[in-house]
Amino acid sequence: MFFAPRGEAKNRARVRAEVGEHTEGRCIGLYAIIKTGGKQYKVSEGDSIVIEKLDVEEGATVDFDEVLTVVDGEDVKIGRPTIAGAKVSATVEKNGKGPKIHVFKYKSKKNYRRRQGHRQPFTRVKIDKISA
Repeated sequence: MFFAPRGEAKNRARVRAEVGEHTEGRCIGLYAIIKTGGKQYKVSEGDSIVIEKLDVEEGATVDFDEVLTVVDGEDVKIGRPTIAGAKVSATVEKNGKGPKIHVFKYKSKKNYRRRQGHRQPFTRVKIDKISA
């Protein structure tokens, strides 16, 4: 049988009360699920996320129209497949490249060796507003 360290349960309850995010097992905050670059992201206002590269300058505003779900406390809107008229606005913080990945092909006894590197481009955006 596992017992939590003394005071840890009180600590968790105090942190939840201070943050105010969890009540009766449900998340009260506003968040949305958006689709961009073939992937889905769960975002809240103020979040900074890294997505596939967009052709926009740093500091520009981007609107994501493919909003799949918006949750605002007890109000849940689920799109089929998207929510009409909903959008998430974000500001581009940075365009860059990820860490280098080394690809090495090798065939034994055939003197075949190929070395190649790859850096995946990305865009970091900060979520400004969720409107549904």
